[in-house]
Amino acid sequence: MPATHDNTNEVNGVDPRHIAIIMDGNGRWAQKRLMPRIMGHYAGVKAVRKIVEYCAQKNIEVLSLFAFSSENWRRPKDEVSLLMELFMTTLQAEVDTLDKNNIRLRIIGDKSAFPEKLQEKIRLGEAQTQNNTGLTLVIAANYGGRWDITQAVAKIAAAVEKGELAAQAITEQLIDENLVTANLPEPDLFIRSGGEERISNFLLWQLAYTEFYFTDKLWPDFDRNQLEHAIKSFKSRQRRFGHTGEQMVGIKNA
Repeated sequence: MPATHDNTNEVNGVDPRHIAIIMDGNGRWAQKRLMPRIMGHYAGVKAVRKIVEYCAQKNIEVLSLFAFSSENWRRPKDEVSLLMELFMTTLQAEVDTLDKNNIRLRIIGDKSAFPEKLQEKIRLGEAQTQNNTGLTLVIAANYGGRWDITQAVAKIAAAVEKGELAAQAITEQLIDENLVTANLPEPDLFIRSGGEERISNFLLWQLAYTEFYFTDKLWPDFDRNQLEHAIKSFKSRQRRFGHTGEQMVGIKNA
């Protein structure tokens, strides 16, 4: 069952600026229909289109989707190969549509592990949409939260080693600025479909004060109604950020 609140009063009352989603359940969706797992991933792409369209219409600033984790290389080779092919064809098919709808594409993760042809498609897609001012669509591909923190720390350590930065000058803000999500607001709402209730190494640093929403719906069946329900749950919660509830009421009324 979704991790929702029964309180229908909109305590928070505003839409999330940044929604992050783990799109889980494609393979199980296909297996339930006696189809190959890859058919679930194709159905999942259709669900992505609907959610991106909805977020753009709702003026959500950022939508981050976990498409392929650094751990997904452990899957059967045939499935990984088909996923890479699907990623390539989807990029080719969708970039023009994103551009026409003023959506900026941003791919985060260790892209060096991808075939050069796919890396080039990523570069071209990001370049084509970089000046768009609507929704920012973030696709996490070959991404892991631990990898992200590690690469940020490595960059900072290199600066210290070169004498460009004092160790005492390292702050949370500096680490944040060296993550691959630099310049993006932290996620307000995290959604995971498919019935699992874990974050699976996704945006570990960035999810510190994010509201979580879990649903049993498999990703291909996750539609705008499901997203509206998640947003309604988010808006019913009081976000305290370390304050008491009474303090947050005072801050809101100030």
